[in-house]
Amino acid sequence: MLEFKRKLEKKIYGELKEKYPLHSSEIEISYTPHQKMGDLALAFPFHLAKKMKRQPRELAQEIIDHLPSLEGVERVEVAGPGFINFFLDRKQFFSRRLHSLGQASLSPEEEKIIIEHTNINPNKAAHIGHLRNACLGDTLGRCLKYKGENVEIQNYIDDTGVQVADVIFGFMELEKKNLSQIKQIEEKFDYYCWDLYAHASSYLESHPEAQKRKSEILKKIEEGIDPENEIAHYISHQIIKAHLKTMGRIGVNYDLLPCESSILHLKFWEKAFSLLKEKKAIFLAGEGVNRGCWVMKPERETEKEKIIVRSDGTVTYVGKDIAYQLWKFGLLEKDFYYKPFIKEDNKTIWISSSTPEGKSPSFGKGSQVYNVIDSRQDYLQKIVVQGLKSLKYLAQAEKSIHFSYEMVALSPKSLKELNLIVSDEDREKDFLEVSGRKGLGVKADDLLDRLEAKALSEVEERNPDLPSERKKEIAHKISNGALRYFMLKFARNSLIVFDFEEALNFEGETGPYLQYTLVRINSIFRKLKEKEGFDEKDLQALLSSGEMAMEKLTESELSDFWNVVFFASQFEEEVLHSIRSLEFSHLAKYSFSLCQKFNSYYHVYSILAEKNKEVKRIRILTIYYIKEVLERALSLMGILQPERM
Repeated sequence: MLEFKRKLEKKIYGELKEKYPLHSSEIEISYTPHQKMGDLALAFPFHLAKKMKRQPRELAQEIIDHLPSLEGVERVEVAGPGFINFFLDRKQFFSRRLHSLGQASLSPEEEKIIIEHTNINPNKAAHIGHLRNACLGDTLGRCLKYKGENVEIQNYIDDTGVQVADVIFGFMELEKKNLSQIKQIEEKFDYYCWDLYAHASSYLESHPEAQKRKSEILKKIEEGIDPENEIAHYISHQIIKAHLKTMGRIGVNYDLLPCESSILHLKFWEKAFSLLKEKKAIFLAGEGVNRGCWVMKPERETEKEKIIVRSDGTVTYVGKDIAYQLWKFGLLEKDFYYKPFIKEDNKTIWISSSTPEGKSPSFGKGSQVYNVIDSRQDYLQKIVVQGLKSLKYLAQAEKSIHFSYEMVALSPKSLKELNLIVSDEDREKDFLEVSGRKGLGVKADDLLDRLEAKALSEVEERNPDLPSERKKEIAHKISNGALRYFMLKFARNSLIVFDFEEALNFEGETGPYLQYTLVRINSIFRKLKEKEGFDEKDLQALLSSGEMAMEKLTESELSDFWNVVFFASQFEEEVLHSIRSLEFSHLAKYSFSLCQKFNSYYHVYSILAEKNKEVKRIRILTIYYIKEVLERALSLMGILQPERM
């Protein structure tokens, strides 16, 4: 549809540009509010009429007379006070959509796009909120790749941050463990650290005198001094592996894991610091609460100065983020070394290193950067962009995009489902927010385990004769669809309250409903093969013949056929709309609506029982087209396709 509209707009502009004072941007085709009014519409006669001081309807009628026969358009009419409506040639349009299924009409606009997402502190297990970040970032990456962009996915590892220092404090000061003893821990390591982090945080809060030792630990791991640095390296790498395994369960993968320790050891910050001082983007505070700190002036007088380097010489998050952002755009004149971190399924995930490690791919040097970070980081992300602007990197600042989103909370039902112990006060709330520091929330793996268990129960009830392994495989795919769709279907700036029953429902706006629709379509083709011997060869023959006797359809069926096909043809526009708005709820809701339209169509028009061969041919091609579009939509959302449900 997108390509068709572009060609039509270009043709119309070519015919009218010599006759009317028009700019090509004014020829913008939209959709009519109702199928009876036509399929596509132009509204530019209203704007043009003001320029020419004429009546819009009269001008629209004149314009129609200047338009020759337009390919793919059956007729053109003036509607209302001056709209120009197009009725498409349905047979030709559908035939061309079928033949263009394997051809991408979208085109890249950037040299390279870098997406940074997930970014879990490597000090404890991932929680439910991290799943939303990963689903949003991964879907953005899939959609941009579908568009044809060169995309690099990064997962930043803050392996020298205060959260890691808290866990090291817990091991060394509270549990009195050295590295050898830490390595002997047999429990699930990220779970063990989850509890230890909460314990250490609570202790540090109630024992302010212990903050000095924590600051000492932080400084030592930043400077690479053992044993603190060695312990930090072991803890972070063990937990990174756990995080990658967790995210792999929902189909999320990465190209590069840039580590904060590498940024520090390779002097990225020193280079960025020098640039910021040279351009007078930061200054040393000589008085007040920030005395001795390097700070950046705010863009607005009402905002506070932002500390970039603390008075003890340690760099704040935002300082390191500015250095990292400069590297992403290839502006730092420095690079990491790289080494393979994990190799599996013909995919290597690379990690940054501060020492040479041999040959590796090239990373960074993006022309556009998306940072997928929750809305609580809005201000810090603005400071990062301000840093780029202050260094006169205005183009890069413009293409430094904060993909923000709200947090995930838990419904009372979910709390009960997971046997989560909460206070009486929290139990009375409508939802409960996650807090890793307090140890409050749901570990991502626990949530996924529970989802799979509930999905398996449903699969066993529906398919008792299936082998156990196949049941588990189907349950995994259903839980994947439930989780990923739930994380995408809400507007990104709305807090979402996760509920198991809502997410796993096979009816309504859920991932399993989408999966069930695709299973239903595939079962139709399976039955066609079983009962009539209709296979891929016959389908290709139908596609290549182009024979479609539309006159054999009743007026009602023609209308219903066109309703679902025309809607499906808008898929690529929805992908672009989702990318540009960073609202993947659009793609989710479009996919849900497509499934609704198909199920309404299929409920009325049988394929297997239809006796008229011409009508049956059209119906087969219709469901094939819907299947292809729906498979693409599910793939972009990272939703797996079960063979049955």
